[in-house]
Amino acid sequence: MQALDESALTHVAAYFRALSEPTRLRILNTLRNGEKNVGQITELTSLGQANVSKHLALLFESGLVTRSAQGTAVFYAIADQATFDLCDMVCGNVARIVERQFSNTNSLRKQLGKLSR
Repeated sequence: MQALDESALTHVAAYFRALSEPTRLRILNTLRNGEKNVGQITELTSLGQANVSKHLALLFESGLVTRSAQGTAVFYAIADQATFDLCDMVCGNVARIVERQFSNTNSLRKQLGKLSR
C-alpha cells in the first residue's frame, strides 16, 4: 500500500466500501457456487428484488461481480475468486478477535469476582 497514489487508494477504499455492507456480503455468498440471476439471489437471501438489484448494480460498478445476459435473464457471477479468499481471511481474523475479546472478558470477570468476595 505504501507505493499507492491517492487515486489508487481511492479505488481500494471503494472496493472495501462495497464489501462493508452485510447485505452485499450475503449476495456475494450466494455466488460462491456459481452464477445466479436476480430471482435466484432474491430467493436465496429472502431480500426484495429491488434491494438485490440495487446492491448488484453497486457490486458490478465496483468490479466485484460480472453480469451476462442469457435470453431475457441477467446472470451475475463473482468477478475474481480472490474476493472470496479475502472475505474468508477477514472472517477468520474477526473470529480470532472475538475469541480474544471473549477470553479477555471472561478473565476480567474472574478477577472481578475474586475482588467482590
